[in-house]
Amino acid sequence: MNTAARRIGRTLAFVLPVVLVLSGTLAVTRVPWADPRAESQFLTASADKASTRAQRLAPHEQLRDRLLAELQEKNPGVALGHLQAETNRRPSLAKHCASIARALGRAAVAKYHGSTQRAQSYSRPVCDVSYASGVLHARD
Repeated sequence: MNTAARRIGRTLAFVLPVVLVLSGTLAVTRVPWADPRAESQFLTASADKASTRAQRLAPHEQLRDRLLAELQEKNPGVALGHLQAETNRRPSLAKHCASIARALGRAAVAKYHGSTQRAQSYSRPVCDVSYASGVLHARD
């Protein structure tokens, strides 16, 4: 009787983790946030549409990228002015204003080859002190 219980225990010790791993893997392959009208509700690594969906950026990311490009072409003051105008025009972007201003501050220091004084000279009253914070943290 003791050997039968030991054999059952060993079998369960081997089979149970395999079953749990497989069931967990199958449980997370389903994508509940996908459009129900989509072709497939399953996440596949080789899906053709995966790369095109990943390339779409959120509005605040598009704004950040556009302003960073503008900063490189012109100067940080112009980019900060456009940031203020966009947050006034689209209030939903206001919650991202600080992170965008910090990114602009870091990019300004990089543009001026580490000169925090020159980068800080373009400071505007946009998103409190986030631009200054980005300038100061760019040195780290």
